[in-house]
Amino acid sequence: MPELPEVEVVRRGVEQHTVGRTISSVEVLHPRAVRRHVPGPADLAARLIGRTVLAARRRGKYLWLELSDAESDVVDGDGAALIVHLGMSGQLLVQPAEVADEKHLRVRFGFTDGGAQLRFVDQRTFGGLAFADSVLVDGTSLPLPIAHIARDPVDPAFDARLVGRALRNRHTEVKRALLDQSLVSGIGNIYADEALWRAKLHGGRATEKLTAAHCTRLFTAVGEVLAEALAAGGTSFDALYVNVNGESGYFSRSLSVYGRADEPCPRCGSPIRRESFMNRSSYSCPRCQRRPR
Repeated sequence: MPELPEVEVVRRGVEQHTVGRTISSVEVLHPRAVRRHVPGPADLAARLIGRTVLAARRRGKYLWLELSDAESDVVDGDGAALIVHLGMSGQLLVQPAEVADEKHLRVRFGFTDGGAQLRFVDQRTFGGLAFADSVLVDGTSLPLPIAHIARDPVDPAFDARLVGRALRNRHTEVKRALLDQSLVSGIGNIYADEALWRAKLHGGRATEKLTAAHCTRLFTAVGEVLAEALAAGGTSFDALYVNVNGESGYFSRSLSVYGRADEPCPRCGSPIRRESFMNRSSYSCPRCQRRPR
């Protein structure tokens, strides 16, 4: 699924094109796209029509639209949100009404101003939409289904020292910990490998054996990798990962280790190794990232 940079690129585009606009119609063309909204498509449409988009928010890999009360442009305290889960192939596209429907168009949103539509397109139908109430967590309003998701390294309130201490108190491997969204969100397989390479740490190192200096180095690397990927629009191994204008990212051209098995390490020249990891693959340098005993 897309990781933090990809979702943030989508969020920025959705924010630019939808905030301040009032939803006038919701057309669900495939029921699977709203399966997470248990009451069904008609209920989802009824809850959304008449609400104004106040903001497009993100935490980690999760995206949602913050919505007004159905009868005004001011939130009345219910904390309404439309959660968008992109899954493996979900796309949010902004399209003029006259543009032909995409082959895998699942949900179409119209607005009272008659302008461009917001379309949810999903070839593999692993993604989906759902209406949810929000709750306050550490002073931040989050949709209830994702209230357990931790802050991500791009969040201004992210505290690397606090997260580093929590990381060292875990009894697991460092890469597994980085992928735990309840500890730190937004980091997936690709960016974990890239950050670990920059920090010169093997993903199999025990978290309880990390030092404070290790954690500082690691989260500095995480921040750098995510910032650079965000600037490039994210990775684009899968052409389905696009922004609201249908454009792919290009950070994949700058990857140092991920997907580069047997190619020379950019730092020392040693052949990059590929190892099996949780039914996926991990990539690292055998010289720069010594495997723990």
